[in-house]
Amino acid sequence: MSAAASFTPSKPSLTTNDSAVLQALFDAESSPSSAVNIDSTLPAHPAHLSISAKEHSFLRAREREIISALASQSTPTRETLESAISELSSLVASHPTYPSAYANRAQALRMLIEAPVPASESSGEAEILFSEANTPHLTTLLSDLGTAISLSTPRSPTDPVSSLQARLLADTHTHRAYLLLKISRQLKNSGNGGDAGIPVRLKEAGPEGLEEMASRDFFFGGRYGNKVAQQMAVQTNPYAKMCGAIVKEAMRKEIEGGV
Repeated sequence: MSAAASFTPSKPSLTTNDSAVLQALFDAESSPSSAVNIDSTLPAHPAHLSISAKEHSFLRAREREIISALASQSTPTRETLESAISELSSLVASHPTYPSAYANRAQALRMLIEAPVPASESSGEAEILFSEANTPHLTTLLSDLGTAISLSTPRSPTDPVSSLQARLLADTHTHRAYLLLKISRQLKNSGNGGDAGIPVRLKEAGPEGLEEMASRDFFFGGRYGNKVAQQMAVQTNPYAKMCGAIVKEAMRKEIEGGV
């Protein structure tokens, strides 16, 4: 049981449904992660992806070989990252239904975007993620996360998922949520040209729309097992924030009234 406050009906009494809603809004652990049926006996990937156990073994080994080049360096060079991205792109091209390759290419792209650049090439921007030069990388990164999620998501919410499938969904939803929240905050705080590198379709969603999208992704990341995503889902939930503001205002008035 979470340490979060429980909502018990009192006068005026809350309906059972109201109590459940409030509990879900403020208690991250009340999110329906128990509704996800993780079956460790299932094949790694859903049947509709048509990836056999033998093929998965080969793909996993090849993927590890590519990633090991990044892990061998404490701070991978741009050349190493670009090489890994190129090899992962080849893997995606030859096996377009293998979700993990998309997820790992997204991570490598993120590392490339944030990798140090020579001072002579630096734009001096505080947030390199949103530099105009990185727009193609950011667009591909978000597309890769979307594809990995689409391929891994069960066709029905009640369908069981494998352990690997759940972990992949937890990681990719959380990664995308982090980026969407970061973009939302950049749009809120950007000055002239501060949003030049953000894809147009995301600008059109606006800061609030992006934050809601991030909250949804955090929810699913938490639903599939990411503990940080569970907490962030509560912090970014617009209804929880609204209720929290109401509670704070009520407490303020009560304190002022008692002075």
